Amino acid sequence: MSERAVGGERAVGGERADAGERADAGESRHDVVVVGAGAVGLLLGCLLAQRGVDVVVLERRMSRGAGGSRAIGIHPPGFRALARAGVEAEVAGAAVPIRDGRATCEGRTLGTMSFGGRRGGGVRDVDGRGVVLSLPQLETEAILERRLAALRPGSIRRGVDVRAVHDRGADVQVDGLAGGQPTTLTARYVVAADGVRSGIRSSMEVGWRPRRGRAHYVMCDTRDDTGEPGTALLHFEPAGVVESFPMPEGRRRWVARVRRPPARLTADTLAGIVDARVGGAFDVAHAGDPSAFEARQHLADRMAVGRIALAGDAAHEISPIGGQGMNLGWLDAVRLDHELAAALAVGAPFEAFEVYDRVRRQAARRAVRRAAFNMAVGAPASGLRLRLRNAGVRTLDLPPLRGLLARAFTMRGL
Repeated sequence: MSERAVGGERAVGGERADAGERADAGESRHDVVVVGAGAVGLLLGCLLAQRGVDVVVLERRMSRGAGGSRAIGIHPPGFRALARAGVEAEVAGAAVPIRDGRATCEGRTLGTMSFGGRRGGGVRDVDGRGVVLSLPQLETEAILERRLAALRPGSIRRGVDVRAVHDRGADVQVDGLAGGQPTTLTARYVVAADGVRSGIRSSMEVGWRPRRGRAHYVMCDTRDDTGEPGTALLHFEPAGVVESFPMPEGRRRWVARVRRPPARLTADTLAGIVDARVGGAFDVAHAGDPSAFEARQHLADRMAVGRIALAGDAAHEISPIGGQGMNLGWLDAVRLDHELAAALAVGAPFEAFEVYDRVRRQAARRAVRRAAFNMAVGAPASGLRLRLRNAGVRTLDLPPLRGLLARAFTMRGL
């Protein structure tokens, strides 16, 4: 088999590894190298480390970062994936359960949804009962990083900028820079969990195809003054959806669809949007820094080539509306843990990823369709279109569709 060279991530200026975290200058050999220490890469590292697999997780950033609005929703399948890594108690203790949701338009209720569970909190209260948990992604990553460090000390190597991956048939060579010095690792398998702009995926020459669903949103976290700390509020207004979700420490995330991002985005800007559509429920005085984003959707043509697999955002970009992306990546990690364990046990060649590629791309396609539906329902509407949309939402609130909708919202079947 001819050697395949795969380019990796580009360097980020000014980030250098400390001596304690710097990869060895020479070549080191491992069972699995995971590129990317985000939520997906860290979970996969934990799952493999629990099995005694020699796994290393490489990350070019020296820290996870600070602030910023990222994923907060942990759906039941995602929570069960975290439970496999032994962090369910810590996650449940830090998170806020979202037990129900309510959809409205112009002050009238269109429908309600219960995600199950009992009042009172605790792991048994959320495990497998449909409750969605809310916890900022950075906090979830911190929990996973501590778990991996305890399971396999030294397995997380920050400040390593992966530049190329060479599939040599019998193994994979990973070349990069650590503290400005060349470093080389060899692994039996490599997993690229290096995000939407994955350099590894690009150099694998895997197609990255756009899918239906694209829109602009603005977002900000502030104090929760709604009086409904366990309820997701979905306001399907004529000018576009306004959503809000409970967060830990008595805070709430607000997300509003806009035709285009404001030229100057401030908390007052977002407060004005919320006030104009649903009334003055947004607390400007306690708001953090707002952000704007464009929701887009893409799927990779393949999630594996040879001994290299893609996972998480490197394999599928899912609209954050509906909160499926991070959880979908965790389910990728669970499947990869199973496939890699079997492959390592028997020394299987690259065909180890064939089932993973088929099963997880099917799941990603379903997630894309669900996210596209969520975005369409929240689009601006007026006249007949608005009345039809509201009638459709009311219909979804009727049995048995209500149960099917709750199942889709909590990511069952992915």
